[in-house]
Amino acid sequence: MGKFDSVETALEVMGNGGLIIVSDDEDRENEGDLVGIAELITPEKINFMISQAKGLVCMPMEEQIARKLGIPQMVQNNTESMRTAFTVSIDAHPKFGVTTGISAWDRAKTIQVAIDEETHPEDLLRPGHIFPLTARDGGVLTRTGHTEASTDLARLAGYKAAAVIVEIISPNGKMARQEELMEMKSLFNLPYITIESLKEYRLKYDKQEAKELVFG
Repeated sequence: MGKFDSVETALEVMGNGGLIIVSDDEDRENEGDLVGIAELITPEKINFMISQAKGLVCMPMEEQIARKLGIPQMVQNNTESMRTAFTVSIDAHPKFGVTTGISAWDRAKTIQVAIDEETHPEDLLRPGHIFPLTARDGGVLTRTGHTEASTDLARLAGYKAAAVIVEIISPNGKMARQEELMEMKSLFNLPYITIESLKEYRLKYDKQEAKELVFG
């Protein structure tokens, strides 16, 4: 079996517009996601993600971005198993060229519009085909989910704390596990890291924030 990559390698690739694989613990969801930075997303990247990973296209973001866009939580009482904070889904307004909202081009455009500083709530339609997720304050130091991992990675790479993630599904229709994720890493030359390694990285290099979370 192959080896995991360093967080530094993942950040370098993501910062240059590339995608990486991120997996959580076996005793949690035990899944891997393709992850990219929202500000750097393109139709080609979305097409790769939906064709190779085959899961739901989600857009994790820090809560203040969701508030700015006027997109509320999908439900008031979240009973999802991992308490993933889904908001109402979105499409970019047709004035941006979006038609059905489902094509790779349309989904990339919706993400590009959502992350644009000049975007206002009325520039988005609800519901739509992109599923924003709001990350908890503190990132992986408070919740070890793909939502927090991806927004942490985007921020650490020097971009807004917003990402694009797609769960990786096996050809057999079940979730891809570590052996298959390593095969995907090798096939497409993608860095592969774990959320636990990102947490360790943050504890080492985000020392001030970690201290504030622990001691208040």
